[in-house]
Amino acid sequence: MLTLALDTATAAVSVAVARGDEVLAERSVPEARRHAELLAPLVAEVLGAAGVDRTELEQIVTGVGPGPFTGLRVGIVTARTLAAVLGVPVLGVCSLDLVALGSGLRGEFRVVTDARRKEVYWADYRWTGDHPERLRGPDVARPADLDGDLPSVGEGVRLYPDAFAQAGEPLQPGAADACRWVAAGLPTLDAAPLYLRRPDAVEPGARKPVLS
Repeated sequence: MLTLALDTATAAVSVAVARGDEVLAERSVPEARRHAELLAPLVAEVLGAAGVDRTELEQIVTGVGPGPFTGLRVGIVTARTLAAVLGVPVLGVCSLDLVALGSGLRGEFRVVTDARRKEVYWADYRWTGDHPERLRGPDVARPADLDGDLPSVGEGVRLYPDAFAQAGEPLQPGAADACRWVAAGLPTLDAAPLYLRRPDAVEPGARKPVLS
């Protein structure tokens, strides 16, 4: 199965192409505010590096978060549009699951990513067989409200080193791990944003009456 995977749930823009679980090409760029600008060129670059025409793709996979509203939407809309144009299925994967898979940690551990507002997105895992099993989460919390004893990976560990027991890389979810996730037949989701709180930008309410 020839797969294109995207993830824009964090500050990084990540794209990969794989045949089964063999990753043919991948690229990640840490640009927090340029997701929309970078994603399409990265897709073209990765397809070219893999020697694949987009018409050969058999499925699209996208990280669905949790993550910031704007960046997350860029990846999911792009994935759904490509899938519709090509007439192929589109699958969603929790972006925290991808960090867990890429970590290779055994036993119980936690993934924490940046949720802004001095909070983190988190989920707890246990390695089962050849893949991580999610035990709790995903959810959003202040670092101080979480038990800091579990070995932890993710951008949240770098941002709040006093709150978590650092276990190493990776810091961001990778599209290559999204390819490996679906190739292993692990659970997928609808390609819809996994929001755990309201977006920062909201429609203005009705104007308040002016008292004379």
